[in-house]
Amino acid sequence: MSFMGDRTTLLETGRFAQRRTDVGSGVGTLHPAAPAESAGPTESTEIMDQAEQSEVERVEAEARHRAAAEAGDAAAASALGALLLRRGDLDGAEPHLRSATAQGDRAAANNLGVLLHQRGYGEEAAGWWRVAAVAGSASAAHALGKYFRERGDEPAAEYWLRQSAEQGHASGAYALADLLEHRSDVGAERWLRAAAERGHREGVYRLALALERRARERARPAGDTAGPALIEDAVRWYREAAARGHRRAALHLGALLERRGELKEAGRWYLSSAKDGEPKAASALGFLLRDAGDEESAAVWWLRAAQEGDGSAANALGALHAARGEQQTAERWYRRAMDAGEVNGAYNLALLCAAQDRDAQAEQWYRRAAYAGHREAANALAVLLLQAGDPIGAEPWFSKAAEAGSVDAAFNLGILYASRDDDGSALKWYERAAAAGHAEAALQVAIACLRDGDERTAERHLRVSAGGGSVEAAYRLAMLLDARRPPAAPPALGEAQLRTEKTECELWYERAAEQGHVRAQVRAGMLAARRGDTEAAARWYREAAQAGSRSGAFNLGLLLVREGSEAEAVQWWTRAAQAGHGRAALRLGLLAARGGELPRAQRWCAKAVELGPAEVAERAAKLLDALQQELTA
Repeated sequence: MSFMGDRTTLLETGRFAQRRTDVGSGVGTLHPAAPAESAGPTESTEIMDQAEQSEVERVEAEARHRAAAEAGDAAAASALGALLLRRGDLDGAEPHLRSATAQGDRAAANNLGVLLHQRGYGEEAAGWWRVAAVAGSASAAHALGKYFRERGDEPAAEYWLRQSAEQGHASGAYALADLLEHRSDVGAERWLRAAAERGHREGVYRLALALERRARERARPAGDTAGPALIEDAVRWYREAAARGHRRAALHLGALLERRGELKEAGRWYLSSAKDGEPKAASALGFLLRDAGDEESAAVWWLRAAQEGDGSAANALGALHAARGEQQTAERWYRRAMDAGEVNGAYNLALLCAAQDRDAQAEQWYRRAAYAGHREAANALAVLLLQAGDPIGAEPWFSKAAEAGSVDAAFNLGILYASRDDDGSALKWYERAAAAGHAEAALQVAIACLRDGDERTAERHLRVSAGGGSVEAAYRLAMLLDARRPPAAPPALGEAQLRTEKTECELWYERAAEQGHVRAQVRAGMLAARRGDTEAAARWYREAAQAGSRSGAFNLGLLLVREGSEAEAVQWWTRAAQAGHGRAALRLGLLAARGGELPRAQRWCAKAVELGPAEVAERAAKLLDALQQELTA
């Protein structure tokens, strides 16, 4: 904000008609008891009223003021000087203002200070402002306070601004609040509120900002209920400023409403602010439209914001074109985003180059973003260096990203230390990533706990990891719960051993199985079969078998034989045996022997002996001996 601010605030023209009755008794002296002066917004409104008069009326008014001034009327001289000052006729205004000032008109003294300040005579201007301020001019005290602040004399500035503010001058209250806020003085908010309540538009906006900031600070301690009330107060003041055309207030109001889920109204305020030329509002409106599924309209607003220098909008346009496969256009917008200071532009450009195998350029842009503090760029740069065989160069970037809060970098550091057999350091970083919700890190912590025999802690981490989408964690959690299940009681005489309800471990097996975990599919099939649900068992066995599981193929064969599909069972047992399943080979040997295909039975029994395990190998060896005797008999 310039030193003088809104010049019309200092012209004090709204009192002239009222002061005519006060002039006669005070020639040569100032009037400390003169009627109270209007604050900045009131004065500017009165000036606007004069501007609305016809040219003829203005000419006539000037002529009347000039005639009265020439007759020695101090108030008329003051009014004429103010009129000429507004017009920019400094030479014409000065003698009339000096004349009125000499007769004790404090408004003229204030306006004479304005004139002299415009001519560059700061010290003389301050002298006349002081005269007017001592006589009770709030506007002069405001101007004098700003004069001292501009020269670094903050104690003097505070004194005069406080004089102005305490007389009800809105701009004085605002300037005092600005000074106090600069010093982090808690009294700033009080004067911002005073300025806002007296109609100072910027004061309204700054008060809303202060309330929102305080609400965020109050929201940090758990259980503090003051935050929502402060936010409501901030919304009220933002609305007032926005309704009066403050585009930044409209932007902040839109953001608050968007966070509260009031998207329609948020969009209206974003639109209002964007139309008034606020690029950040245009960018925010674009994101709102994109989330609503209207990418074309979003692109229009992003383009408008990007052309006005908004880096976030340029970055969004880059991402939009990249998603459409328009790589060159995307790269151009990412570069525009970087030029506007948007660090995500460099990061996304690096991702674009990496996807095109332009590793050298990717490294360059990752470095640029990483040096600017982009933690995910630092992590990606470290991964790139690690893949290039430079673990020493990668480690500091992993560390920098992890310390900045990158969960992936913390996990990657764990992997790096684990590869060096530094299990203690690896576990520290795994635990840090797990605490931030990294599913795979939680799995690694759980594995370490299981290795140390701490099943309770392991279960807690497995649940977190499985809940976060880790398939392996879901399987391991199911195994842990499965191992705790008590053995099933033998069925009562005449009862089938069937259980219709699923256990928790079966549910976790199924969760992993549904995501393609082969061993989980086999276990889910086994538990389903134990419950008598052969249809579900066959489905899980078949999925596992088709994925290459020899156990799944063997178990599917057992089910098929029970259902009378021996031919298909042979196919699955053959696949299992060829994959190294000893029991499947023994089953094939038994089937061949029963069918009289002794040489074929011999081959499968020999395979079973070779594959094992011991129990199977022993049975296969006995059958092989019997077959040999049969063949030599």
